[in-house]
Amino acid sequence: MRVRIAAVTASLVTAGIIVSAGPVQAAPALAGSTPQTGALQCRGKGVDPGAAVRYRSDILIKAPLRSIFTLQTDVEHWPTWQAPVLSMKRLDPGPLRKGSQFRWTTPAPATPTTPESTLEITSTIRQLENDSCIRWTGPAVGDGLRIDEGVHVWTFTEVRGGVRVRTEESWTGAQVEADVPTATSLLGAGLDQWLRELKAAAKAGGDGPCR
Repeated sequence: MRVRIAAVTASLVTAGIIVSAGPVQAAPALAGSTPQTGALQCRGKGVDPGAAVRYRSDILIKAPLRSIFTLQTDVEHWPTWQAPVLSMKRLDPGPLRKGSQFRWTTPAPATPTTPESTLEITSTIRQLENDSCIRWTGPAVGDGLRIDEGVHVWTFTEVRGGVRVRTEESWTGAQVEADVPTATSLLGAGLDQWLRELKAAAKAGGDGPCR
């Protein structure tokens, strides 16, 4: 997340922490987007079904599946193509896999119920299937702001014309649940921005991270 609302949402999204009141909210139409039904899953696991803040979005990317998946899972290089990611550190060596952890920071703007802050997010990979899906969870903590648990799911599917990238995230915690509409709006804007930046990086960067 960053000072502008869209960036802030993207950052919180990465933490994997939002939910919306009522049914899952569909994203505003992105280029190549299609209607979404049902919850996204990776190896049978999805977001928190009881979360009050939840959002789902998708985009079509005309690039190799391997390139897109590599960009998304090469978390150490997120700051090179995601402006809202201020810092990133892997907490274990080797390829990203189940149980891997990474810690990163992102700015969060002030809202009617929370102060402006910089969030430190510790994410843990719970499920991962190469070139198919990834799911991570983790808290986000800042000065005067806390998201108890975020759950973020991504799926990648080859379709006619490219790769359909879908993402869904949920957040839980007293502070974000105190203003569900605002939290959901931020989450949605952030997820949509993340998808757009992933698309731009995949089209520009080939098989490696976009620098």
